[in-house]
Parts: sequence; C-alpha cells; structure tokens
Amino acid sequence: MEAKPSIVVTGATSGIGRALAREWARRGHALGLTGRRLEVLEEVRAEIAADPAAKGADGKPVRVEVAALDVRDSEAVHRVLGDLAQRLGDVGIVVANAGIGNERRCGDGRFDKDEDIIRTNVIGAMATVDAAVELFRRAGRGQVVGISSVAAFRGLPGSAAYSASKAAISTYLEAVRAEVEPAGLAVTTISPGYIDTPINQSMKSRPFLITPEEGARQIADLVERKVRHSTVPVLPWGAVGTFMRILPDPIWYRAMSSGPAKRAAERD
Repeated sequence: MEAKPSIVVTGATSGIGRALAREWARRGHALGLTGRRLEVLEEVRAEIAADPAAKGADGKPVRVEVAALDVRDSEAVHRVLGDLAQRLGDVGIVVANAGIGNERRCGDGRFDKDEDIIRTNVIGAMATVDAAVELFRRAGRGQVVGISSVAAFRGLPGSAAYSASKAAISTYLEAVRAEVEPAGLAVTTISPGYIDTPINQSMKSRPFLITPEEGARQIADLVERKVRHSTVPVLPWGAVGTFMRILPDPIWYRAMSSGPAKRAAERD
C-alpha cells in the first residue's frame, strides 16, 4: 500500500479540527496538529494512538506530531509549519482551520472581540495559507484547505465580524487559487453549515445539523477530490447559500430578526 501524504491541521484541539485529525488518522495519514493548548493536543494524540483503525500503510500506528501555535503570531505560523514539515518529511496538505467566533452587536463597547476574530480568522488563516504555499512551491506540489463558513455568504446580525472574517478568507483563497494552480498546487475552500461543535452549541436553532464525525468524513472526501469550493453538507447548504445571497434585504432582515442571535465559543 502506498504511503499517504502527511497533513497539518491548525486548531486541532476541538471541533472540526479535532474530528478531522481522527478521520485522517483512520485513513492512514501522518499528522501535524497545532493549537494554543499543548496539553489538549497531547490528549488528541493519545486518542489517535488508542484507535486501532489509525494505521499507516506499514500497518503501524500513524505518526502524530504536535506543536503549540497561536495563529495570531504570523512569524510563529511560518516557523511552526516549517518545523512540522521537517519532522513529518512529506506534508502534502495544510488545513487552515483555527478560528473563533462570538456574539456581539456593533457599538456595544466590545470592539476588542471583533479585533480578535479578525486577527485569528483572517490574519491567522492568511498566514497559514502563505506558509503552506511557500512550502509547497519548493516541493512543486501540495494542497491548501481553508475552513470558511456559510456565514461568508451573507452578513449575520450579531456576528458581523465573524461573517466578515469568513467572507474575507473565502475571497483570499479564491485569489490564491488563481495564483498557484498553474504551478500545480490545489486550493480547497470548505464552507460548513451547522456542525455540532462548541462554536455553535449555545444556539437555540441549528438547521441541518450534523455531527463532527460526519462533517469530518464529508470534508475529508471533498479534500481527497481536490474540489475548489464546497459547502458541508453539499445539500442543502449549497442551495441555501444561493438563496442567502439573492434574498432582498427586507426579507433577509426579517428572517434574521425572527431567528436566534448567533452565539459561539472558541473553536481552537
């Protein structure tokens, strides 16, 4: 059996990142996992080590390297990704997953929360993508995966900064894709709907909810196919996203005012 490329995942301590780590381990990929809480990364590594299905092509347990990383530190992002690439030896996929969200109304005196979202979800994700492309250009191959959100399709009241951050990284990935595809690199943008993770568990309504395990399985399948962009699940969110974009403002505002405000915890 041919060895599979190693995968680096940021924000792997909880939510989608943690579920992706377990899913890809079961598919035989060596992993480089980052997050701000090293002790939690060690827990994830222990979970994978205890999973009898997490075997590589040689039949041995998959290799898992961990590193503490706050993606708001751009210099650290480049340094840590370079170090993981050296330790793992054959990184073929980097997933810019680390992100945060919160409930905040504009003008409530807590602009610091918005700043933190932008530093993490935009600057941190951009730094991760930039470091990955630098690594892959030298290798002449590789795939960058960015975790966006259906919130990128239309601004959500109570989540203005979060919506803006996801729209920003989606657009950034679109531009990077045009730059690097001619060089043989792939860029995949994943826009999840409601996956049952801490970032949305305080919400009263979560339509079309799926488990982290199912979300990770679908994301891993899409990444293997090297799609350019997809919602997760593909349906109904692909169709819903189209309606979100085209609904007239009065109808959108009415729909949002009748629904719950978005509340979120940190993913990483």
